[in-house]
Amino acid sequence: MPHARLVLIGSLLAVSVAASACGDSSAPESASVPPSTAGAAGASGGDVDGARIAAADREPGNWLSHGRTYSEQRFSPLDAVNRENVSGLGLAWSVDLGTTRGVEATPIVVDGTMYVSLTWSRVLALDAATGERLWSYDPKVAGQWARNMCCDAVNRGVAVWKGSVFVGTLDGRLVSLDARTGTLNWEVQTTDPALPYAITGAPRVVKGKVVIGNGGAERGVRGYVTAYDADSGEQAWRFYTVPGDPSKGFEHPEMEVAAATWTGEWWKVGGGGTAWDAMAYDPDLDLLYIGTGNGAPWTRYERSPGGGDNLYLCAILALRPDTGELVWHYQTTPGDNWDYTSVQHMILADVQIGGRERKVLMQAPKNGFFYVLDRATGELISAEPYAVMNWASGVDPATGRPVETDHSDYSEEDRLMLPGPYGGHNWHPMSFSPRTGLVYIPALDAGFWYTRAEKFEFQPEAWNLALDMDQTIALGEEHPPDASGHLLAWDPVAQKPAWRVKHRGFWNGGVLSTAGGLVFQGTGDGRFAAYDAATGAALWEVQSTTGIMAGPVSYLAGGDQYVAVAAGFGGGVIASTRNEDAIITQYLNEGRVLAFKLGASAAMPKGTPRDNTVPAPPAQTATAEQIGQGRTLYNRHCFVCHGTSVASSLVVPDLRYASPETHAEFPEIVLGGTRVAKGMPSFGDLLRVEDLAGLHGYIVDKAHKAWQEQNQPSD
Repeated sequence: MPHARLVLIGSLLAVSVAASACGDSSAPESASVPPSTAGAAGASGGDVDGARIAAADREPGNWLSHGRTYSEQRFSPLDAVNRENVSGLGLAWSVDLGTTRGVEATPIVVDGTMYVSLTWSRVLALDAATGERLWSYDPKVAGQWARNMCCDAVNRGVAVWKGSVFVGTLDGRLVSLDARTGTLNWEVQTTDPALPYAITGAPRVVKGKVVIGNGGAERGVRGYVTAYDADSGEQAWRFYTVPGDPSKGFEHPEMEVAAATWTGEWWKVGGGGTAWDAMAYDPDLDLLYIGTGNGAPWTRYERSPGGGDNLYLCAILALRPDTGELVWHYQTTPGDNWDYTSVQHMILADVQIGGRERKVLMQAPKNGFFYVLDRATGELISAEPYAVMNWASGVDPATGRPVETDHSDYSEEDRLMLPGPYGGHNWHPMSFSPRTGLVYIPALDAGFWYTRAEKFEFQPEAWNLALDMDQTIALGEEHPPDASGHLLAWDPVAQKPAWRVKHRGFWNGGVLSTAGGLVFQGTGDGRFAAYDAATGAALWEVQSTTGIMAGPVSYLAGGDQYVAVAAGFGGGVIASTRNEDAIITQYLNEGRVLAFKLGASAAMPKGTPRDNTVPAPPAQTATAEQIGQGRTLYNRHCFVCHGTSVASSLVVPDLRYASPETHAEFPEIVLGGTRVAKGMPSFGDLLRVEDLAGLHGYIVDKAHKAWQEQNQPSD
């Protein structure tokens, strides 16, 4: 397939990569998911503990933790569905999630009950055999909090432990629910509510402690990971990932070590390093692995002007789960300058390398290198490019440091870089099959224009990248980078590709491999497909009419093997632009859980066609000067939700399609917050009445151009 050409403003999410919850009909107070049905019978007791997760292979019919096992391999030992019969898969059941936003959750399945998180940190319990709703929970996240979210109102999953279900909320809470009824056990505020933190990642439970990180680096926060007692919610320990103000002392010894690798006054802009996704645990080594994120701001010239590695940005940390003590660290991108996070999925495995078995940790972070580390010591075993790149020529095996190219320096000249902030791989989970020895990566190649801002001033309630976003977006419009996605089967021992399947779009779903010789993946163009794990040959697919990002799972119910996936397009792609390769351009983005089994024949849900007619925009009343000012304001406050150049990804409304009523109500919406209940926050503290003429004028200007293009005579 030809590569898509996009104006990519990535990670604003992973990036990280970016979004507020603007104008979603499924936002907090108007969700069509039923209100809490606490007390409904039928849910399992959620009787999961560490011994059971460690021995997960003995009960392959369950999916007990985020990656099925502590090793996070996302490999199912079930083989009733296999290469020979996968063509007989059919839909067993589907559940409408009542959202048109991104759905990133990996379902947890325990003894016949499926627990899945939804947008706005809601939780739903389902009968895994039938899809019957058992209970639901809504933490009532305020719509105004949408301003603090990086990448859509998403949540990547729950954890289940000894009768409780745990979920992190967008406004920074950790919530414990009764697994049978969905009633609240306890909740704790894990972040300072005065600061723009958000939680989208799935918690993990290790040795009776619930471990949770957070996001918000671009908003100027300081990253950390915290462990709480699973029974009481009492804090057990906290590990900061970057140092604070040295004059105030250090919370733990590792911060004093880290501070020596920073310069300037980084703490005034938070520093970043948020741990917003990946974790894994080795019970034998008793090591908990945490991935950390990018610096704040992105540009190291402003963040740490005297240089330095800036520990522990973009790193893998090995901690003691009892105390939070750091045992070792490995920094994949010292002195990060490009939003090359290391929060991407980590996999633990025992593999034969050099004639002996090695206990390894494998990761494909954003920077484009596939890393194989000794997970006991952090020693680099190998690192090779799995993605197209021009920022580095390789990784020095002696030091473990990437060798940066001259092209990577954008301090004096704008640079088109590969990878961009979407990375060579984003949050979408990989899978490792011990049967084939391959890692299956939802990989992508997407460039980005890095342009250094002439003057950087920290803005507490805005994005702080230290980039000239007007210039970045202008270059993206004039010279749009290629963007493509593919399913990559990677040999981690030989450090080379085994096969790849190209996709139409660049933003696709997580991966599941099975003992049946299969690899399952969803795509942005709405397909859910099965491939031969050894060759990549396409064996089965179905069209869902909804883009799929989440990782699939497999489980047993009633003696049958099911393969299930949550569908709903969004996440970091929200900050890009309209992508004609995504099914969201043809159908409304209706979130669902889909469950398949052999011989099933339920009808696939019918998607609602999207009306792509641009309505006649209002007359332009702004001057050219005001429109130029509005462009800058839009790029500062609006593009991370509504898309670059006012061309939305369609996860939230495309403002070029705004109704006359919306145009008339523009001041009340933007300053007065009249649509906060729908997830469109107020910007009354950041914008003035006199700003609106230019901001609205810029939107109207783009609407006129879209309307004229639509209505111009055909050749």
